[in-house]
Amino acid sequence: MAVPAASGCYVGGVRRQLRDGFGRYTYPNSFFKYEGEWKDGKKHGHGKFLMKDGSYYEGELVNGEIEGNGVRYWASSGNEYCGQFSQGEVHGYGVMKYFDGTLYEGEFNYGARAGHGALTDKQGQIYRGAFHNHMKHGEGELFYKNGDHYQGDWVVDRQQGHGVMKYADGSLYEGQWRNGLFNGQGSIIHCSGMVYDGMWINGRPASEATKLVILGEPIQELVQGSPFTIEVQLQNNEGEVMEAENGRLLQIWAGVKHIQLSPNFSTTSLELPEDTEEPLIETPYGYNAISYPLVEYVPDLDKIASTESEIMKIKDIEGSGSKLDFVAATGSVNRSLNGEEDSVPVLVIQRAERGYAAFRNIELALPSHCYRPFMILDELEKKASKKSTSKTLSEKGTESQEKITESRSDVSIKIGRKTKSGTELPSIRLGEYVIMVTDMTSPPFLGRALPTAFKLLKVVPKKPSKTGARKEPHKVLSK
Repeated sequence: MAVPAASGCYVGGVRRQLRDGFGRYTYPNSFFKYEGEWKDGKKHGHGKFLMKDGSYYEGELVNGEIEGNGVRYWASSGNEYCGQFSQGEVHGYGVMKYFDGTLYEGEFNYGARAGHGALTDKQGQIYRGAFHNHMKHGEGELFYKNGDHYQGDWVVDRQQGHGVMKYADGSLYEGQWRNGLFNGQGSIIHCSGMVYDGMWINGRPASEATKLVILGEPIQELVQGSPFTIEVQLQNNEGEVMEAENGRLLQIWAGVKHIQLSPNFSTTSLELPEDTEEPLIETPYGYNAISYPLVEYVPDLDKIASTESEIMKIKDIEGSGSKLDFVAATGSVNRSLNGEEDSVPVLVIQRAERGYAAFRNIELALPSHCYRPFMILDELEKKASKKSTSKTLSEKGTESQEKITESRSDVSIKIGRKTKSGTELPSIRLGEYVIMVTDMTSPPFLGRALPTAFKLLKVVPKKPSKTGARKEPHKVLSK
């Protein structure tokens, strides 16, 4: 702000006495008023300028110019500054309080924020670092109101260059930025445990996983009673494996076809357990499925744990570079041991590494005597058998087989097994099961969960063995 001149003048060739000391002066235009110290006819020392619109300056003046420390208030904007001035301009170190609640403390260069300073905006976010021409420019850090924290390079008010962002939820990104977004080489450790290290374009991975793919044929045969392995890849739309991804949490589980009973079908003769309604799972095979748990394969049935206190098993697979977490879960399908006590089934959870995961040494759980879908299948078999008693043996065999096959969706034939003590054990039903692998990463990585992958598993009878010995574990899939 330039200070209007108000010095002494000559009258009749005689110079009048120059103002000196304290005094008040009103300018001819009446917009400015000054009261303060004078020296040799110039405003010098401490003084105050009052303007007609309510604006003012109060502080130091040198030889008629605002120079030094002072306070300036602008009535038109409501802003107020306290700090250093030079040649009438805000210059040097000071504090600017803006009308909207923003506060800046730091260096100015002739009216503009420049140099090092701290800016607290009206949302409560705090930036500390370098400025140029009012904008964040150079190195600085920003504390967000929600707890996020960025430290790194800025260009024209945006994150650009190298920077580190620590999110309130625990996620951490370090790498290159452009226009306020991840751009270039960078890595993120997501709060879900997932890690991505690679190239980024406009805030997203340059090539990101879009689907889960179960390796092998769409339908795989499995010998009854054998364990199996399911291998999964994380792929993009082009079918490329996303090796830059690590730690995505995947869950494998099984299901059987949901049998839609007709209104005329009566279940009064069945002692169905209460509160057994389970959510239906939509599959790509034209029918809905009901969950059928998986268990860890145990070769010796007599050594299977039967107490519900064993709710968690964690097994490290040496040499595979991966870890299986067997998480306990309740359910109506248990691995029966003696017909009275059931073990607790498990859901198999694993984290993918370099875009790949393998669920090893798992098997279908042995059915409980009260598993609803199989109880209904048994009842359908009985009804089909009764209806065909009046027919010829050939007709009976044909029609009964057709009805059973249709109603149970190829899940049929129970072959009993016995323990060493002679107790009859239920066995895995032969037929078709649905294997599913679901992205359980929580919260979803970058707000997007991968769709569930499906595979059909067809259980076939075990071929008779001359020695009677049990076969070695059979892998359904191999990488």
